[in-house]
Amino acid sequence: MHDERQVDGETSLVFDFLKNNANIPQQFIWPDDEKPCPQPPPLLHVPPIDLNGYLSGDPVAVSNATRLVNEACRKHGFFLVVNHGIDMKLINEAHKNMDFFFGKPLVEKEKAKRKVGDYCGYASSFTNRFSRNLPWKETLSFRYSAEFPYSHHIVQNYILNVMGQEYTHFGDVYQKYCEEMSKLSLSVAELLGESIGVGRSYFREFFEENDSIMRLNYYPICQKPDLTLGTGPHCDPTSLTILHQDDVGGLEVFVDEKWHSIPTNTNAFVVNIGDTFMVMSNGTYKSCLHRAIVNCRRTRKSLAFFLCPKQDKIVSPPKELITKNLPRKFPDFTWPLFLEFTQKHYRADRNTLDAFVQWLLHKTS
Repeated sequence: MHDERQVDGETSLVFDFLKNNANIPQQFIWPDDEKPCPQPPPLLHVPPIDLNGYLSGDPVAVSNATRLVNEACRKHGFFLVVNHGIDMKLINEAHKNMDFFFGKPLVEKEKAKRKVGDYCGYASSFTNRFSRNLPWKETLSFRYSAEFPYSHHIVQNYILNVMGQEYTHFGDVYQKYCEEMSKLSLSVAELLGESIGVGRSYFREFFEENDSIMRLNYYPICQKPDLTLGTGPHCDPTSLTILHQDDVGGLEVFVDEKWHSIPTNTNAFVVNIGDTFMVMSNGTYKSCLHRAIVNCRRTRKSLAFFLCPKQDKIVSPPKELITKNLPRKFPDFTWPLFLEFTQKHYRADRNTLDAFVQWLLHKTS
């Protein structure tokens, strides 16, 4: 369902998803060349990486993991990790609490309404930011910092401050989930460092005090899913995305000039390279182009942890990845500057990094 409200003298769209509403507002109808594939796209078969095997130091497991990750990241920037050590009870609780929040009336969710130019808060299809190609989803995003002492309470405090005491358990769940995702991200960073040839500690140390973003994605049922997208084609501007999706399906990755669907695996985490890590690899590892489709049968949920550097860290490749045959491809920058660009100047898509580099060069010239 949609209606309109007056805000500051202007009419803005309010999106109140109703399962049986077949009238899709024009703002949610995507161009023909970007609509979902008429036929189900082929599956992308990605061998799952045994993270526990890699971390055990077993030579065969280490060799297999680094080879598979290197191949995947050079080609499309996407892989799965299994045997990750994250308690399934915590994962299930995180999914359950999404239903708790997104099932609330709009007026309740809007206590956490995202302000224009900010990345934290509740967003209902970004109707207050964009006027076309709107995504068919609701999100709740918040900041996580692994820097002591913020790391122990930053998520809990944010949730309590914006939503109130009723959300104490909700805040506890996502505080713990973010802490576990931060640890998992550092293990994945070790694997990436070894696979690209700079050693296990390089990226782990770089991201140790990460300043990251947690996002809850909620994709309601859509009566005409062939017209719209849950999330449009884009590369994440962040460093790494550690994603857990439910069993509904809908994630698609662009490989070999066509879309592929990703089989669901609730025992695995989806990992994809973002623009910032592509810069740190000097372009060797590819930022993953992906999107999400919706359906007319079941709501889909996913938990996305976006690993980002500490705010004062300079994003730059290690010297080992700069050679005569592979000179520097990108200028240095800090993550807050890139984040500001995506929030205030540019809508993330497949060309975000190129657009940011041009903006940065113009800004500093």
